[in-house]
Amino acid sequence: MANTNETKIEERKLIIIGSGPAGLSAALYAARADVDPLVLTGMTLHGQASITSTIDNYPGFPEGIGGADLGQLFQTHAERFGAQIEMNQATSVDFSQRPFVIQAYDKTYKANSVIISTGADHRKLDVPGEKELTGRGVSYCGTCDGWFFKEKDIVVVGGGDAAIEEGLFLTRFANSVTVIHRRDELRAGAILQKHAFANPKMKFIWDTVVTEILGENAVQSVRLKNVRTGEESINETDGVFIFIGHTPNTELFAGQLELDQEGYIVIDKNMETSVPGLFAAGEVADPDFRQVITSAGMGAAAAIQATRYLERLEEGD
Repeated sequence: MANTNETKIEERKLIIIGSGPAGLSAALYAARADVDPLVLTGMTLHGQASITSTIDNYPGFPEGIGGADLGQLFQTHAERFGAQIEMNQATSVDFSQRPFVIQAYDKTYKANSVIISTGADHRKLDVPGEKELTGRGVSYCGTCDGWFFKEKDIVVVGGGDAAIEEGLFLTRFANSVTVIHRRDELRAGAILQKHAFANPKMKFIWDTVVTEILGENAVQSVRLKNVRTGEESINETDGVFIFIGHTPNTELFAGQLELDQEGYIVIDKNMETSVPGLFAAGEVADPDFRQVITSAGMGAAAAIQATRYLERLEEGD
């Protein structure tokens, strides 16, 4: 009688970890190259983009498209050419040996090449109302959602480069942009600060944190607390844009390949990591752009390079 507790082992040429725009674009390109890729979706099917209510800047959709709808189209397109999508999550990896070993909940995988596209999560304020009103006035992407706030009054939370850069971008649409920062000076670069202070649409509230985001079906106001005096106040606003950093999903890979000081995977121009045959694409290796279109492009490039790598392996190089 067979041992039903024996771990299943599946061997593949290429495994893609993560199912966001980068992972599914990689799956599409790899499938078209007849590599027969397997995508391990992780816990968030279609990635962070799938929780965006409307993506208004992806080419080919002039009327915009829901994040979940776009993710499903990515998946359908990849599956059309033979990519296999498996609802499973990698729990550990071993990149010290070849084939690479990936352990999931109920199965062990071995692959000659791997593309990591596990993305990055927006750092959250973790205050009441934030989760409930995400997509209804709470946003983490000015480039994605700024257009929806034409002639509105909004707040930006944060004081680094991303917060000020996105805040300046939002002044193209909003009536006013109020920057709320927990310190008494910005951390952004000098040139960004100069532009921000010179912009008549930008205002600043110093030494202050957001303790609650208020609203019924949409954002109406934020509750603020001065960290020096403890004084609380209510600030009316139509939107809350939060830019307090990102956390790349690389905990699984620490010690296995090179990461930068912020935890992002270090890649070369060909999307290859410090380990030959191991590639990365999307926000897990992109601290700068963080757009669906750039992630998709990185995924396509990673798949092309992984295919070339596999061809060299087969040729014995």
